[in-house]
Amino acid sequence: MSRYQKKNGIPDRWLDYKAVGKRLHGTRFIAFKVPLKQSLNRQLPCSDVFGPWELRDTLNKENLDLGLIVDLTFTTRYYNLQDLPESLLFVKIFTAGHEVPSDDTILRFKRVVRKFLRDNADNDKLIGVHCTHGLNRTGYLICRYLIDVDGMDPKEAVELFNSSRGHAIERQNYLEDLRCGPKRSNDGMEESEQEPMRGRATHRPLDSDGRDERRPHFNDPWYHRSFPPREENPRSHRHHHPHDGILPSPPLLPPPPFYPPTGAPYSPHRWTPPHPDSQWRRPHRSEESRSRHPPAERDWNPSSRWQEDRRRAAPPRLPPPLPRYSPRWTNESNGLRDGPEDEWAAPKMRHQHRYSHRNRADTYDNY
Repeated sequence: MSRYQKKNGIPDRWLDYKAVGKRLHGTRFIAFKVPLKQSLNRQLPCSDVFGPWELRDTLNKENLDLGLIVDLTFTTRYYNLQDLPESLLFVKIFTAGHEVPSDDTILRFKRVVRKFLRDNADNDKLIGVHCTHGLNRTGYLICRYLIDVDGMDPKEAVELFNSSRGHAIERQNYLEDLRCGPKRSNDGMEESEQEPMRGRATHRPLDSDGRDERRPHFNDPWYHRSFPPREENPRSHRHHHPHDGILPSPPLLPPPPFYPPTGAPYSPHRWTPPHPDSQWRRPHRSEESRSRHPPAERDWNPSSRWQEDRRRAAPPRLPPPLPRYSPRWTNESNGLRDGPEDEWAAPKMRHQHRYSHRNRADTYDNY
């Protein structure tokens, strides 16, 4: 595994170990591998997801109540307080791997356990301990507490842990120190050195179940509840913001193509006759106009649809006849003036011609 994957991905050999072991009989200890935060669990299939909420669900199924988590990893990249449920207490003890923990680390572990047992003497809450795999450092410190504080035989303590965890301690230097090494002193164990912190997650994340489908789906029942209800008036111009719902808005996807029973692609500009077996019929024009515009709601505005239908039904109006004009001057009357034609037609024309010639001559003389 590359350095980048080791820093930003799943821990090495993390999938090779069981998530949670069993409670050590006669003690308050239970061991498990490190739970991962939501961003790391997204890289795993559903069956391998294991986070703080999955840890709590697993113990609740066995009627076990977890009260404290002791983190022995030497990093903070796997999860933080924002990922832990607020019902759990948390203590971080940085412990280096591959080497036997120091006396200071052992004493800090004893103080944390002792304080929790003293504060929870009236209940049966468990102490969850984990390192990366929940095996070597976890097994060593739990067995060290059983040997130094409870006086258990080293061989018996190791066998109890191995059978409860489901995996045996692998580091030989840990096993040799437990079986043959000296006991550590318990002086100062009753003192409180580090106060546990409480988780800050108030609710479960939406995708903490490890689903690969992270986006909303149209077939999910919760998807349709995430949008505001449709208004009764289809002509309303009110627009909703895409984030008015509870859940995020769906991706903008084109609508699926609609194909009529004939199999031809649907065209909104082409009319197709109804099926002969259907009960649908086009209403009469008078019925359709009455259904669209009932008498109580008629609008007497000339631009209304009802007035437009009346204008279309009325016969077209013809323009008034034009007066008849004669192409040449005759003695026939055109009906525009009373009296004999010879009283105004000929004298006016002669007077008009004389006036025109006179004006034309005057015009040429002036220029």
